[in-house]
Amino acid sequence: MMTQPDLTVIVPTFNEAPNVSELVDRVSNATQGLAIEIIFVDDSRDETPRVIAAKARSATVPVRLIHRDAPVGGLSGAVLEGMKHARSTVCVVMDGDLQHPPEVIRDLHRQFAGGTADVVVASRYAAGGSSDGLANIVRDLVSRTTTLLTKAMFPLRLRDCTDPMTGFFLIDVSKVDLERLAPRGFKILLEILARTPLRVREVSFTFAERGGGESKASIRQGAHFLLQLTALRFGKMSAFALIGAIGAVVNLAIMFVLTQLGMGYIWAAVIAAESTIIGNFLLQERFVFREMLDQASNAWARFAKSFTFNNAEALVRIPLLALLVESWHISSVLAAAMTLALAFVARFAFHALVVYAPKRPRGAKAERFLRELDSELSKPGEL
Repeated sequence: MMTQPDLTVIVPTFNEAPNVSELVDRVSNATQGLAIEIIFVDDSRDETPRVIAAKARSATVPVRLIHRDAPVGGLSGAVLEGMKHARSTVCVVMDGDLQHPPEVIRDLHRQFAGGTADVVVASRYAAGGSSDGLANIVRDLVSRTTTLLTKAMFPLRLRDCTDPMTGFFLIDVSKVDLERLAPRGFKILLEILARTPLRVREVSFTFAERGGGESKASIRQGAHFLLQLTALRFGKMSAFALIGAIGAVVNLAIMFVLTQLGMGYIWAAVIAAESTIIGNFLLQERFVFREMLDQASNAWARFAKSFTFNNAEALVRIPLLALLVESWHISSVLAAAMTLALAFVARFAFHALVVYAPKRPRGAKAERFLRELDSELSKPGEL
């Protein structure tokens, strides 16, 4: 049986076959004198698992592969999976694209060995660091802006961290309640620091250019980040609100375009409402209530309940819209915005407690209803 290593290096991968061999060799060379293991948590759809398995047979350090056929939680979920399987309580998390130089691992471990840190962050923005490896000036600007936004949202938890968006860090896993984490998207360090009070230290590093393969950055990842940030700061209701806000903007845009084309505002409001009801349902399934799907009714039943409630709500809201426009002479678009805001709380309560309610016998008491409402308002957890 293998003795406990000094360090477990966790590498989440998605189609990174060209970089595997060099990564393993450089990690091995950089950590000589330490007993380490490397765990690849792989969600690839290419030959990456085969390449990892082949490299494991010739590597000078233990290399393990966890391939996820049905990935959960994106990159964050992969990192969490690696932590649960690590033989060491001290783990280094790094990307598999060689933009996180393995040579920095020694610096991370040296800082941790001083005994003053629970997590050591490899920072692009600490003194001496650089983000030159980002693909272009736009990505660099986006990275710096989101970092500032994140630190503004968590000024106390992130006061000692200049780069909470990095995916390169060392952590003492024994100091983290892994079951409390709700992995989503790709910013696992933010998830950990926002939920857990830890002693943070940093080492600077230069973000390198990507090795082989293609960047995974996308607009979809950006959406994941915004939802993760709002959910961490304010709970599940905020993610629901963000999707509702997006839906409201789309609703108003559709209504504006249709009225400009000559359609009456009532019919324009109906079409806009039906379009956004369907769109919001799909986004809520994916981003807000995803972890509740297994215990809830089937997808068609959920859609039927959501669609019926939202249309019933619209039957109340649209006459109110007409009253505001005809009697109070308020702009139709402004009136629509006001009525959408009034409907928000009712929509959230219905979806959390009815659409996605676990299957169970009837007869729930009012006290349980209120208790569950309070629980849903704060999921995945206030900080």
